[in-house]
Amino acid sequence: MYYGELKDCDIANGEGVRVTLFVSGCTNRCEHCFQPQTWDFEYGQPFTEETEDHILSLLAPGYINGLTLLGGEPFEPENQRALLPFLRRVRAAYPGKTVWAFSGFTYEELLTEGSHPRCEATDEILSLLDVLVDGRFVEALKDISLRFRGSSNQRLIDLNATRETGRIVLLPDRRS
Repeated sequence: MYYGELKDCDIANGEGVRVTLFVSGCTNRCEHCFQPQTWDFEYGQPFTEETEDHILSLLAPGYINGLTLLGGEPFEPENQRALLPFLRRVRAAYPGKTVWAFSGFTYEELLTEGSHPRCEATDEILSLLDVLVDGRFVEALKDISLRFRGSSNQRLIDLNATRETGRIVLLPDRRS
């Protein structure tokens, strides 16, 4: 897996101050994507054990609320396979920090057997996330007033509450 960018102090892609990893590779190719360069699976730098170690050190300070994954597309199967062992390390090292992921795939697509993004890593990755921001960006539904997303079809799914209730639970749409 490759990654295009790593932000060590991000307040735009999840609640609180976050470390954000922009993975490379995306087959969704949303029209008017804000970073189409990340569609290329080999854009940026290789995601290595040294990269993982560096991100883990960036997560250490108490003012860092957690990790956010976006891209590109974290739920491309090849990216999931690379991210899963890393997310296990993050959860073991920082059980109190939150993990968010942004995906152009919907939660339902990620759960559907035989769908493109679903692979052997999908269920465990979803189990390691606190919040999933799902859905492709749709220019006709663009709304700059939305919290942590670009178009009104996208959802902020509270995965902990979703797992607990067995139905999709959205985060409250309060303004930051």
